[in-house]
Amino acid sequence: MGFTIQDMMLISQEQYKMQFIAGEQGWSNSISWVHMVEDTVIIRYFWGKELAVTTGLGFDTTEKLQKLIEDLIRRHAAGLIINTGNYISEIPRHLIDYCNENDFPLLTIPWEIHLTDVIKDFSIRIFMQGTADKEISGALIQAIEQPANQEEYRQKLLPYFDEDGTFQVVLITTDRLDEMDTVERQKLSYRVQVYLEQITHNGNFMYYDSNFMLVVNDITEEVLDEIVTGMVRRAKRRMPETPLYVGVGSCMTDISNLHTGYSRARAAVQMAKKRKQDLLYFDKMGLYRLLYMVDDSRLLKEMSEEPLKPLLEYDRKHNANYVDTLELYLKHNGSIQAVSEEMFTHRNTVIYRMNKIKELLGTNLEQTEERIPYQIAYHIRAM
Repeated sequence: MGFTIQDMMLISQEQYKMQFIAGEQGWSNSISWVHMVEDTVIIRYFWGKELAVTTGLGFDTTEKLQKLIEDLIRRHAAGLIINTGNYISEIPRHLIDYCNENDFPLLTIPWEIHLTDVIKDFSIRIFMQGTADKEISGALIQAIEQPANQEEYRQKLLPYFDEDGTFQVVLITTDRLDEMDTVERQKLSYRVQVYLEQITHNGNFMYYDSNFMLVVNDITEEVLDEIVTGMVRRAKRRMPETPLYVGVGSCMTDISNLHTGYSRARAAVQMAKKRKQDLLYFDKMGLYRLLYMVDDSRLLKEMSEEPLKPLLEYDRKHNANYVDTLELYLKHNGSIQAVSEEMFTHRNTVIYRMNKIKELLGTNLEQTEERIPYQIAYHIRAM
């Protein structure tokens, strides 16, 4: 996940006397670059994940400092470091509270520390971690696409992951993600990464096969649920115009099974996007777990049409709704009364229709085995 606020604090707490003042829930924010900010003009060009550093020269009043923090949060910055002691000596309490409310890291270093040394140090570390992240991403893709080639990708991932531990894949998408140009997609990627709290070096984030992909290692399902639900919540609040659809794959043991976890996450995100659902777990998809894992689209089409063919033809010729009637009949486990109420239709009319439907299908639909082909057909039609 790159060079993070947590990494920076581990280095800087003693070396640069850095203090974490507010927004500690953003400790896992990764940093794309470091910018010296003495006015708000440069912030207009932020993509997301930038770390802002200021002496306070242009923000020597509470109002100006608040405007700076608001603009940085709006632009999805990773955090703000204030060089205190000359222009700004104390951070107002209400600004600390505001940063905490928005999980925005606010840090300070004393005036005697030279900012040029700090920025140079961080910039080198960001570059080095970025290079490592690219290597990790490449090895993870290899584990997905060439699972049998274990010797090569295991060697690359060994310094970074517990390869014998658990792995889980989270796929994130939005409308027309694969149609965005590189710059637009990269900006969105940075924003999503800022919203992913509690993920540092036990995870890797990348764009792969038309989705954003997060791979996590040795994280409990409870913690992962907190991470993804928190991300969805923050995304809704901070970019409501861009709905996210998230699919979470099954927890798999050993890196050699990552390809299976990826396939299941892909099934979950496809269903989430189809249903305009924020978050969907593969393990909670019921029968759709099987259906979304079928790559043969022709087979799915046949299984959705063949059982219902007599009803589809009858509805087309007579402008009837026998297909809908049977769907509700199966949904309500054969309850005529429930079908009648949901269709706002007299009970006797439903009985007549069901008798006709059974006649057309050549079955009385009393046994579970008789109903299964039709239930599967309706599940496929809803995909």
